[in-house]
Amino acid sequence: MLAELQRQLAASGHAFVPAAKMRGLIECFGPLDDWQAFAASWNSLPVDEYMADHGRYRRRRHAAYSVDEESAIVRQPAQAHFQSIDYNPLNGGIARWFEPMDPVLGAGPSMRAILACCAGLFGGLAADVGSWHVEVHQFRIEAVPGQPALPTPEGMHRDGVDYVLVLLVRRTNIDSGTTLIGTAADGFSSSFTLVEPFDAALVDDRRVYHGVTPVRAHDPGLPAFRDVLVVTFRRA
Repeated sequence: MLAELQRQLAASGHAFVPAAKMRGLIECFGPLDDWQAFAASWNSLPVDEYMADHGRYRRRRHAAYSVDEESAIVRQPAQAHFQSIDYNPLNGGIARWFEPMDPVLGAGPSMRAILACCAGLFGGLAADVGSWHVEVHQFRIEAVPGQPALPTPEGMHRDGVDYVLVLLVRRTNIDSGTTLIGTAADGFSSSFTLVEPFDAALVDDRRVYHGVTPVRAHDPGLPAFRDVLVVTFRRA
């Protein structure tokens, strides 16, 4: 399964992985014993205060790790998330200090299994890399009547890293939210929608751009949100 995904990433720069396949792959690297508590932690994400569009629809937490070629995973001290405006014209160019991921869950079996899976997958595509700088983002996009809900408010973009995993944690009362993949020259050429928990998108950020269409509430009278875990791997 790992080799198949590596071939797909090498060939096209991206892959959609259905939930059952992605969960099975992660569990090859460790148990998901705390998954219920891990998924529930999205209920306590603070509002992202750095939105240049003044939107209040995005909640998030952040963590950084180092991962070496032996897949040793070490959480790093809290640090700012920084992207240049070349990669993020909306919110880039400043150091953004997000509230940290819960330390217990950040060191728990689910997070460690996900990181080990990414290390095995992406490390197999970059055998020359001895150490990775890894950032983890918990995102909740809330669809509230009267305001936009933009999973990627910066539009079609790259993250300025090597590889990206986008893992769906939960999707509640949401319509749309389609992932789009393409290039700057040719626009979007591939699309899919993360629907089930553990549906995943894998992206070679050096080769392709990605974006997600706005989400809206299926029933405006009920809570509506899209929870994802984004993991980025960059050569240290």
